[in-house]
Amino acid sequence: MDHTSRPAQPGERFTGHGPEWKDSNLSPRDAAVATAWVEQRIDKRSMLTNKDRVEDVRDTMWQLEKDGEIVVHRITDAHEPITVKTLYGWDKRIPTNQLWHHKSCGQCGNIPGYPVSLLWLQNKLGISYLDETDQTSCTAWNYHGSGIGNIESLAAVFLRNFHQAYVSGKAQGLDAGHYFPLVHCGTSFGNYKEVRAYLMHSARLRESVKKILGKLGRLVDGKLLIPEEVVHYSEWVHVMRHRIANLQEVDASHIRATIHPACHVYKMVPEDAIYDDTILDGNRVAVSTSIMEALGTQVIDYKTWYDCCGFGFRHIISEREFTRSFAIDRKIRVAVEEAQADIMVGHDTGCITTLDKNQWIGKAEGKHFELPILADCQFAALVCGADPYKIVQTHWHASPTETLMEKLGIDWRAKKAAFEAYLKDVEKGKADQLYDPRLRITGGPGFRPMPRALPAAPVAAE
Repeated sequence: MDHTSRPAQPGERFTGHGPEWKDSNLSPRDAAVATAWVEQRIDKRSMLTNKDRVEDVRDTMWQLEKDGEIVVHRITDAHEPITVKTLYGWDKRIPTNQLWHHKSCGQCGNIPGYPVSLLWLQNKLGISYLDETDQTSCTAWNYHGSGIGNIESLAAVFLRNFHQAYVSGKAQGLDAGHYFPLVHCGTSFGNYKEVRAYLMHSARLRESVKKILGKLGRLVDGKLLIPEEVVHYSEWVHVMRHRIANLQEVDASHIRATIHPACHVYKMVPEDAIYDDTILDGNRVAVSTSIMEALGTQVIDYKTWYDCCGFGFRHIISEREFTRSFAIDRKIRVAVEEAQADIMVGHDTGCITTLDKNQWIGKAEGKHFELPILADCQFAALVCGADPYKIVQTHWHASPTETLMEKLGIDWRAKKAAFEAYLKDVEKGKADQLYDPRLRITGGPGFRPMPRALPAAPVAAE
C-alpha cells in the first residue's frame, strides 16, 4: 500500500490510516524488493548501536534526587536483585523478590493464563509478592491507539501506580518500599519508560503532575516518587531462568520454538533492553529466547523476526485487515513454512493476542496456518508441571495447543476431562485459590489496617 499523492483538502488531515491510502499496484517482485531489508540479518549492533551513544536517563534521575526534587524508590538487597547488561553494556538491576504485580488489562481480559502462569512459577519458587487490587491500567493503549491521551495523564497514572507499589506494604505492617513493581505488559513497560524520560527532562511536566499527585495524596515528603528501574516480568523470567529450569518435569528438547520480540519491550527505549552475549551471541534481545534455551527447546531463527506482530494499536482499531494479513503473512506463515515451528513464544499482551486470535481469519483466504502462540511464562509453567487448563488456561487461546501438548507428551484429553470436573466443583463454590486471598488487599491512602496473619510464602496451587 502507498499513500496517495493528492493534496490535502481544506480542513482535512492525513491520519496515517484510513481511506487516504490506496493500492500501490506493485508487482510481486517489486513488493519483495520493497521489504527485502527486513529479511536480511538484522542484529542489535547494526540497527540500534550504529549511532551516537544515547543518554542514560538514570543519571538525570539521581541528580534530581540529589537536588531534592524527587524521591527514588530504590531496589534494596531485600529485593534480591540480579544485575544484567543492557544494549550499551549498562548495568540494570532486576529485583527477584518482594514484588508488586502491575497487572495487564489485556492479559486479564484476553489471556488469563498469562499472569496466572507467572504467579504459579513464583509460588513454586517461594517468591514473596503482592497482587493487590489498588491499581489501574497504564492507559497507553488509549494514547497510542487513539491519540486522545496526553503526556500529563500518562505521567500521572505512571506516578500514581508506582506510588501505590511503594506504600502497598502498609497493609501488612511493612515499611514503605518493601515491594518493588513488576510490570506485566510490554506496552505499559515501554510507555512508563518513555514517561520517566519525559519527567526527568521537563520541569514543567513535573510541576504539572505534582499538583495532580498532591491532590491524590500520592507524594512522598512533598516530592514525586520515581522507581530506580522500570522492570518487565520477562526480565524477571530471564534472570530466574535457571531456577525455573530446575522445576522442569517435561522434556522439551524436540520442540522447535520461534520467538517474537515485542516492539514495546526492545524497540521502545532500546537502551534499556537486556542483551546477553551467551544468548544468540548478544545480537538479539535476551528475554524469552533465554528461558526457552534454558528449558532445552530448539530456538529457530526466521527471516521476519524483526517485524511487528501487526497489532500496531491504530492498525488493530481502524485497519484490522492490515493487522490480520501482517500477522498471518509476515509472522505465522514464515514461522510455519520456513522455521517449521511447533510454537511461537512472545512476552507482550498485544503480540500474543494478535498472533493467537487472528489465525482463524486466514482460513477465509485459504491460509490454513495453525501455530500455537504462548507467552514465555506460560510455556515455562506448562513444562514445569502446571495444569494446561487450570493454570496455563490454553482453552482461552484461539490457536490450537493440543498438537503442542501431544508433542510434549502431555495427555490433554485427560487433563481437559479433569478440568471439566473441577468446573463442576467451582459451580458448587469449591474453587481453589492460586495464593492466599489476603495478598489481594489494598494499602493505599485511607487504608485502615486490620490484624491479620500472613503465611510465610504464597499458597502454590497445582
